[in-house]
Amino acid sequence: MNEALTYHTRFSPEEFDAQYNLRAGRPDYEATVIPGWVRASEIARKTLNCKTGIRYGDGKKQMLDAFHCGDNDAPVLVYFHGGYWQRGDKSIYSFLAAPFVAAGVNVVVIGYDLCPDVTITRISQEAREAIAFIWRNAEELGVNRARLTVMGHSAGGHITQMMMATDWPAFGKDLPAGLIKSGIPVSPLSYLEPVRLTEALNTGIRMDAAEAEAESPMTGHPPVTDAPQMVVVGGAETPEFHRQAQMYVNAYATSVRRIELYVVPDVDHFDELNVLADPASPFFTKTLAMMGL
Repeated sequence: MNEALTYHTRFSPEEFDAQYNLRAGRPDYEATVIPGWVRASEIARKTLNCKTGIRYGDGKKQMLDAFHCGDNDAPVLVYFHGGYWQRGDKSIYSFLAAPFVAAGVNVVVIGYDLCPDVTITRISQEAREAIAFIWRNAEELGVNRARLTVMGHSAGGHITQMMMATDWPAFGKDLPAGLIKSGIPVSPLSYLEPVRLTEALNTGIRMDAAEAEAESPMTGHPPVTDAPQMVVVGGAETPEFHRQAQMYVNAYATSVRRIELYVVPDVDHFDELNVLADPASPFFTKTLAMMGL
């Protein structure tokens, strides 16, 4: 196996936990980080033009929220939240829509069922169902299906990579191969075996070795599109998250398929989202540029 995919064998269980169990390194996560996002998201839903709880599938959490900038032809940012596939909710991340709507972008935030109620394999499938739903129902949603950018953070970064690896005509005969115009995986989990070996996380995910192999973008799921990507990681994130981002870029960037690595200076896994929400930040500006703005 490629050396980039075997480095994890030198880590002890305790070292795995330090690298991947990021909430343990932010004691203010439950008391400050999440409540701050929740408050900002409540304000966003009250003040923005939005439609929430739109069902795209049969699963309990298979719903999406659409935030409108007032221009149905504007670029569309489709966002998948993180939480190691077992935590989180789309409602926590409405705050990210506010600066993009103000900049002339329509935003769709996706909810999906969580482990252990479903598997990571099923979550990837639900994400495909969400993207297909947006494309098929763009007119009713008031968005431009020809200008879709997919973005996700952490587990959502993994989902983003899996969407870039999806053969859309095989998923639905009516779907175009170039359905997604650009992708932005933020702090993605590109290779899942180290996550499987992190007991504190995998107790809730319940991923076995076969699923870790089958659902890793690095092992069998290269991009099937040459659409540009920007892979993002926080400058203060753990070495493993830097490696997870870099290996994807190294493996799949070509002279035709532009994949840029962007390091958000001086922030960890969580604060990089606060930087994204700052319209004065280079991260926000670079994201707009990925959408042609």
